[in-house]
Amino acid sequence: MIDTEKLSSYARGIGLSLSQAQLEAFNLYAQMLVEWNQKINLTAITKPEEIVVKHFLDSLMLLNAVSLEEGARLVDVGTGAGFPSVPVKIARPQLELTLLDSLNKRILFLKELSAALGQQNHCVHIRAEEAGKSAAYREQYDLATARAVAHLRELSEYCLPLVRVGGRFAALKGGEIEQELIESEKAVREMGGKIAGVRQFSLPDGSARTIVVIEKISQTLTKYPRPHAKIAKFPLI
Repeated sequence: MIDTEKLSSYARGIGLSLSQAQLEAFNLYAQMLVEWNQKINLTAITKPEEIVVKHFLDSLMLLNAVSLEEGARLVDVGTGAGFPSVPVKIARPQLELTLLDSLNKRILFLKELSAALGQQNHCVHIRAEEAGKSAAYREQYDLATARAVAHLRELSEYCLPLVRVGGRFAALKGGEIEQELIESEKAVREMGGKIAGVRQFSLPDGSARTIVVIEKISQTLTKYPRPHAKIAKFPLI
């Protein structure tokens, strides 16, 4: 379905070497994404070239922004169709991956996808703020990721409570980030984090992207994360 040679070339361009088996896994992923998207709303991006660039390559850029040890524990918050974490695990199969989403239909897709790819992922139907209050997930992860349209301020409150002290939260954002960083300073600080890096790049189609990396330097206060309605109504500004 997808042009695996082009994906391989793009990956080499960012320093990743994908085996034939990994390229076949990406092709299977694309096929399942398009098939399932006819039944449930997973993505508006369904053209093979766009899947390669806007889903797979965009996700793999995470490996250029953060270093991950073998066996690192990664949690993907509001993962949707598995981006960015499932492509990252195809490239780095030793990662221990937890996929969180509030919509059970997406979790059903992720369970079938994980099985088809041979990934032993934990696919959990739960809201991020509920996970952040649960001892099973709170401060358990080396890295939290989110590729979402939500403001970095809100994403920090959802994601940083899941990260252990010394771990990181990586937010995959669009190109314009400067004002959002300023507006997120209080939330990042309140969650025990500090901005550790901002990586900006362009995809082959010209789309501007930014990965904001936040380091967890102290434990998150137990009052966080707050319920979704309170986060929306009373942002940390």
